[in-house]
Formats: sequence, C-alpha cells, structure tokens
Amino acid sequence: MADNQEKEYLTQEKFDELRKELNMLKSEKRKEVADALEYAKSLGDLSENAEYQEARDMQAKLEHRISHLEQVMKSAVIVGPRHSDVIGIGSTVVVQRSGDSKEKTFCLVGSEEASTAEGKISDQSPMGEAMIGKQKGDMFVCCAPNGDIHYKILGVK
Repeated sequence: MADNQEKEYLTQEKFDELRKELNMLKSEKRKEVADALEYAKSLGDLSENAEYQEARDMQAKLEHRISHLEQVMKSAVIVGPRHSDVIGIGSTVVVQRSGDSKEKTFCLVGSEEASTAEGKISDQSPMGEAMIGKQKGDMFVCCAPNGDIHYKILGVK
C-alpha cells in the first residue's frame, strides 16, 4: 500500500456490503446505463438530446461511484470489536457530556461506515479523534462549531 494512501477501516459486514454493491454496479447498472445511452443516441441530434445528456450524467456518476468503491476496498483494513481498555476503531464507548446526566453510547468506526443515526461515529470526526487512545474515566474535549464540549468516558467495551 502506498504511503500516501489512507486506510479505510471497515467491519467485515460493511466490506461485504460494499463488495456486493460494487459487483452490482459493474454488472447490472453498467448495462442499464449502456442501454440508456444507446437508446438516447437513436433519438438523433446529440447536441439537443436531453435523454443523451441525462444518460451521460448517469454514466459519469456510476463510474465515479465504482472508482470510489474500488479505492475504498483496495485500502480497506478489516476491524472487529476491540477487546481493550484503550479506545480505538471498533470500540464501543459510553460517554457523558459535562453538565448533562444522560449517557450516550457510540461505536468508533471508519469514515465509510459512520452513521450518527446508528450511533457509529468516524475515527476522523472531531469527537472520534478526541476519543482515540483514551480510557474509562478520562475526560476529553470535542471541538464543535459552537464551542468546545467536554465529555467524560464512563465505559469502553
């Protein structure tokens, strides 16, 4: 792996999901887009052909997504749940914001897998970066647009 290539941390499930999507895009979707282009070409004058322009845009987006997925998979590092007291990718962390009695639980994942709705935060997010290397009982500061937010780590799973 080249030194300038960033690693993508993925669970095995996410890796498999991306591989499935890539295979579908390369087979079924490419054929659909090729068929749409052929049809649009058959309509005549390409310079004023909205169907042709739309099909070309679809093709460009498709190829961009395929390229992105291939890059992610090439640089993928498969991670599983961590069994360590030190926070890293794969850790599930229970935190409490200073001045708040509510606890929040987050799983630290790679950027491709992040989903705040699912409680999965990226290792590259401000909060994720601030947590890495910390342990239960540690305090950390997350830099947010509205100012710094202080957290205490209540647990690491």
